[in-house]
Amino acid sequence: MIDREREREREREREREREREREREREREREREREGKREREGKRERERERERERERERERESMCVCERERGRERERERERERERERERERERERYKKGVVLSTVGSSHL
Repeated sequence: MIDREREREREREREREREREREREREREREREREGKREREGKRERERERERERERERERESMCVCERERGRERERERERERERERERERERERYKKGVVLSTVGSSHL
């Protein structure tokens, strides 16, 4: 009787371990999906940047000297704003990773 109880407990532990492994696999899959999404978004952003650069070049070719300088200043400001937005996005990603790690870490204690 005690042997059966021990065997049932071992089976329950094996099932819990299988469930933990399934959860780890699901998390790895979610991370792969997030990574793919980041890569695709980065590729789209680079393409948008190339298109913006081509558009700026067309604009510059049609401007006089003073217009060009004002255009360059506006472009520098837009670039600063894009950099600030990229930094905010990186902060959001770091925050989300920190939350996920702290959540996952505490559940396995």
